[in-house]
Order: sequence, then structure tokens, then C-alpha cells
Amino acid sequence: MACTCPHHVHRNAFCKHMAAVENATDDGTLDAFPSEDEDEAEPDNCDCDGLGGFPCWPCVQTGRKKLPN
Repeated sequence: MACTCPHHVHRNAFCKHMAAVENATDDGTLDAFPSEDEDEAEPDNCDCDGLGGFPCWPCVQTGRKKLPN
């Protein structure tokens, strides 16, 4: 985990921002600036069309689609 605040950058110390993210999320991570088209981008090796509605592994791996329960 990293932060751009002066406390973390200059002291390489765990800062209040990192503590907030760690406490506020299940996995201790936060995508603060996600790409606007991140969910729309189809992987080059997508094969979802040939799987009858089931997502292909490249789409699952990139987070574009989720596996059904």
C-alpha cells in the first residue's frame, strides 16, 4: 500500500490515509482513480461469444465480467 501524502512519501511511514483505507474496505485496497472505460474494455483474447453466456477467463481475470454463483 502506498500514499502520496508527505508523511508517507518523506518518512515512508504508515499514514492516516492508509489506515482509513485499510479500515474502510474489506481487502485494504482502494482504486481511487479508476479508468472511465475500464469495465468496457474487452480483452484481446475474449471468447465470451463462444461460451453461451458464460464469461471467458480473460474477462473474469480483468474484472470485466464476474463468474456466476
